[in-house]
Amino acid sequence: LLCNPFPIFQSKPSFRFTTKLWAPAAVQCICNPVPVQTLPGTESVGIMALTSPSLHARAMIFGCLVVLLSFLAGSAQAADAAEWRRRSIYQVLTDRYAYGNGTDEDHAPNCEVELGLYCGGTWRGIMNNLDYIQGMNFDAIWISPVVKQLPQRTGDGEAYTAYWAQNLYELEPHFGTEQDLQDLVAALHSRGMLLMLDVVVNHMGFAGTGEDCDYSVLYPFNDTKYYHDYCEITDPTSPLNTQACWLGDWKVTLADLRTEDAEVQDMFGQWISQMVANYSIDGLRIDTSINVEPEFFPNFVDAAGVFATGEVMQGDDSLACQWADTIGSILNYPIYYTLTRAFSNSEGSINDLVLTIDSVKENCPNSTSFGSFSENHDVARFASLTDDLSLAKNIITYTMLADGIPIIYQGQEQRQYGSIHPYYNRAPLWQAGFNTSAPLYEHIAILNKFRQHVISGHNNYTEYMAEVIYQDMHSLGLRKGFNGSQVITVLNNNGQDCEYFELEVSGHDYAPGTVLTEVLTCTNLTVNDSGNLTVPMFAGTPKVFYPLELLANSGICGMHAAEEPLPSATIMTIDATSTVGGHVTTVETVETSPIPPITTHVWSTISGLPTVVPSVMNPEGGFTAITKLITTTQAPASQETAATTSTADGAEPSRKALGAGESLKPNSHLVLSAAGLAGAASNVDIAGAAASVTASAFDRWQGHGHGHGGHLHRRFGA
Repeated sequence: LLCNPFPIFQSKPSFRFTTKLWAPAAVQCICNPVPVQTLPGTESVGIMALTSPSLHARAMIFGCLVVLLSFLAGSAQAADAAEWRRRSIYQVLTDRYAYGNGTDEDHAPNCEVELGLYCGGTWRGIMNNLDYIQGMNFDAIWISPVVKQLPQRTGDGEAYTAYWAQNLYELEPHFGTEQDLQDLVAALHSRGMLLMLDVVVNHMGFAGTGEDCDYSVLYPFNDTKYYHDYCEITDPTSPLNTQACWLGDWKVTLADLRTEDAEVQDMFGQWISQMVANYSIDGLRIDTSINVEPEFFPNFVDAAGVFATGEVMQGDDSLACQWADTIGSILNYPIYYTLTRAFSNSEGSINDLVLTIDSVKENCPNSTSFGSFSENHDVARFASLTDDLSLAKNIITYTMLADGIPIIYQGQEQRQYGSIHPYYNRAPLWQAGFNTSAPLYEHIAILNKFRQHVISGHNNYTEYMAEVIYQDMHSLGLRKGFNGSQVITVLNNNGQDCEYFELEVSGHDYAPGTVLTEVLTCTNLTVNDSGNLTVPMFAGTPKVFYPLELLANSGICGMHAAEEPLPSATIMTIDATSTVGGHVTTVETVETSPIPPITTHVWSTISGLPTVVPSVMNPEGGFTAITKLITTTQAPASQETAATTSTADGAEPSRKALGAGESLKPNSHLVLSAAGLAGAASNVDIAGAAASVTASAFDRWQGHGHGHGGHLHRRFGA
């Protein structure tokens, strides 16, 4: 800036803007052309007083106006609520995500979580591990507060969560340098990702009791006049008590700021507008919002000029939404409490969850902008409530596809285990490992990609409030989206050991004959003549349905994304034999030229599960439980393909052309299906890429029942 190398402000602005700005530097430069207060640690260039309309003065004013216009233009492009609704957020606890520079976790010292000490996570560590986050298709992250914390080791540990601020105008050195933070922001924006910054406006931190608080070490609120008189919170249900008294204990006290005071509000406004401008912050998460009167937030959020969501840890939505009205968004704790109870075991109440969904919609008109979550650093890990993987998939599916902005807490994808006492839910992610093949990592990646595809084709999708279209003791059906492109989500809390059953789901508003794809398994179902969708349920897994025709170019279920070139390969010969149902089957395939594959889908099975048969796959019954779908490429029409079947006693073999079920997945294991014949082998090398699977085969097209077992042997000419 012409006036100062950093944004500058008076100690109290002479006026406020009605736009989402708070006395930016350029305006102060014009209106108050005198030396003014700057960030601690920076040097003001200073501005000479304008005593005459000299050329120099006019040039200076013109320059400041240019800066102001640039500032206004940048502000207009800030991510608003509509943009954030399109995003999904990965919550990062900065000290516990990636050690050091993010590449030397093997040398990290053991982090004893129960001690509550710094463990070594940094901004640069986050930056160097963004691929891991983007691998789940997240396009925003939320990081811990960045300001300087109280430095002492206390009886409650150290300020590693960064909620015990002592200086708002300096950065916390444990997390890195100013350059590190700027580099992280630049890296995020270069990837098209947004940054949500955690901030605290309720209190400042002091190592000691409230009676002994030394206000002089708290900056910029370094005087008793900025604080409420010390008192302990004795009635958490009383707004007066929770908003005027102090959090903390005798080891660390959290001095409660007089946020109702105009001077305190102005000082916060100056600070947050400067913070957002200096570091290009895209959004805010406001800690302990429930301890601050709702009336504080409109000016604060206007000063920030970006989207904000507040932490209101309150299960009563009629109370919580008082803060949503003034902040614009809150974390959806009312849903969180009933959602967790509903899916933490098979006895959870789906009805209570439905009642809460309806109540939030009634009391909180902007709930589509709320933060949707099922874990964070203040609540117990879901894996500490149940070790059932299917239940975990169900609650994550709700988190990702129900109303609101999805938020996944670091480590949730690795099923990190930990309760809130003594904060084992904050164990470092590097101790669990950055496993990109973890079941929940892959589950989240699919859901994120699917949600992004739906939004890309229908901008108003996120504004649609989800409707409950099916409900029983254990199952829940949701419809979200406008007619013709609505997403149908079917959840249940039966758990992974439940037997096969079917649900008849209506109210989805799809016409009879509509083909819907279940995007988690890539199977197709057709709406029947009665307008119902018969949903096969097994192993407690969630289901997500979307019109097959709308998945084109999505990259989902083999539908290649528009920007991805279609793969092709030349495989000269393939011989495969399998003993199935007492018969030997041989399949020979010859490709004459590289041809783009046609996507089809076949089931893979895992042995050792209950013998149940989803009617959608085999109406005749009697096959191993279907557990996973493999997307494969169908043999192109220009290939010569045939199946030769011979009996074990050497009788004359019959010959049958392979139909639409014949499938080949390059660089993976081969799955063969001749009008119902499916098989897989172990320890197979295809085009140089090793693959190992365990599966079963069945023979239906030959009419010999449903035998399972068998081994395929392959020889590849190329």
